[in-house]
Amino acid sequence: MAENLLFLTGRLAEDRLRATLGGIGLPEGSWRVANLGIKVAALMTEAIVRNRLADTGGVDRVIVPGRSRMDLDSLARHYRVPFERGPDEIVDLPQYLGRGGKPPDLSRHDVRIFAEIVEAPLFSVDELVARARRHRVAGADVIDIGCQPDTPFPHLEQVIAALKAEGLRVSADSGDVSELARAARAGADYVLSLDETSLDAIAGTGCVPILVPKPHGDLDSLIRAIDAAEARGIPHIADPVLDPIHFGFMASLERYAELRRRRPDVEILMGTGNLTELTDADSQGVTALLMGVCSELTIRNVLIVQVSPHTRRTVEEHDAARRLMFRAREDTALPKSYGGGLLSLHDLKPWPQSPADIAESAAAVRDLNYRIEAAEDGIHVYNRDRHLTSTQPFELFPSLGVEDDGSHAFYLGYELAKAEIAHALAKRYVQDQTLDWGVAADKRVEDLTRHSVEGATLKAKAKEAAARREAERAAAEERDAVQPARTTDGRRDTDQD
Repeated sequence: MAENLLFLTGRLAEDRLRATLGGIGLPEGSWRVANLGIKVAALMTEAIVRNRLADTGGVDRVIVPGRSRMDLDSLARHYRVPFERGPDEIVDLPQYLGRGGKPPDLSRHDVRIFAEIVEAPLFSVDELVARARRHRVAGADVIDIGCQPDTPFPHLEQVIAALKAEGLRVSADSGDVSELARAARAGADYVLSLDETSLDAIAGTGCVPILVPKPHGDLDSLIRAIDAAEARGIPHIADPVLDPIHFGFMASLERYAELRRRRPDVEILMGTGNLTELTDADSQGVTALLMGVCSELTIRNVLIVQVSPHTRRTVEEHDAARRLMFRAREDTALPKSYGGGLLSLHDLKPWPQSPADIAESAAAVRDLNYRIEAAEDGIHVYNRDRHLTSTQPFELFPSLGVEDDGSHAFYLGYELAKAEIAHALAKRYVQDQTLDWGVAADKRVEDLTRHSVEGATLKAKAKEAAARREAERAAAEERDAVQPARTTDGRRDTDQD
């Protein structure tokens, strides 16, 4: 049986909301819209909902506008039905409702991330622990201690003990077999890398070796190492080794595929750094492609390095990519339209409103506060008295009338710069919110129960003026809210104020 949904909105968005919901194939009679009488849906508050929504009519869920700020748990208790914050833009509702009425579940994955700390011997124990903590927060499952050739590592054992005390799983990566033996005896969970000639290094330790071909590229030698480990009852992971582009990349991909054909059940590791670090391209796309290969070949371990400035978010990228690929594979679907943060420079739907939609909103404005939006034709700035459009913010400034209001000019300059960047890159712009860079940057934590406070750049006089304008706008919203909320069947809900 289909869910019964109630969508709360305001007057400006009502028609677009109804048209969108009516066009996405929801079962007939499974949804209703309640216009709560306010003009702008984003200004909806908990008090307005309580005063103007008599009851929910026995629905299963209530969806409120994404930009509204209210305590949804409190409303859920009051109406005894779940309240849920929908997407910020109506254009995103089809995706929001497209998978069982909920956003896609990206909480699951089946890939283990080994995050290497390179040049580990050069850092103190405390420094290595601090780096490991950051990697863990970013999504790493195993902290890999990267040893250095011909570099003493007297505190290797201390490092392993300290990381284990943090509750971390630890691996050690070295070309020196004696160093790997030390790491195994010190309690490392994994060592990289052993071959068919060096398995004795971890004898009696319970450490899991990552096995590699010797010589490089010799898949038969890797198979022999796998057979030797199995014969001795040693759990193991095989790594055919991914090579950089123009230095054996395609041949190394073929090794991975051939290993999976010859050993369908073996655990495999792929080190992605030879592509992400050694290719001058934004690493999100490279990572997504490699994680797609891992998904198809059931490779459940990846070793990543984070050295170059352009790969400084590679742990986050691999974490996002493993979740995306897992979800798409489970759904037998393309890794598309799931979100997840790997689209940083461009957005799939950068323009939530058309120029005509913006013109309609602008015509309804009755105050002097500037609204800024971006559409395909440029940056739109409007208030009661004007509606300006340009792709160049400097062309707009002379008409804004803020020459004598430094704080307001600063604010508008900041927002217009964001809008210009968004328009140039075909990214979505939302006034008073940071641009969404996906996993490429940390997201600002927002309090979704209330609207943002006034900016710190406002001086006392400007603060008073802003407060006065906000009070006037709120009063106007209250005056305008004279008609009761409407539902899809034409009935009117009773106002409670």
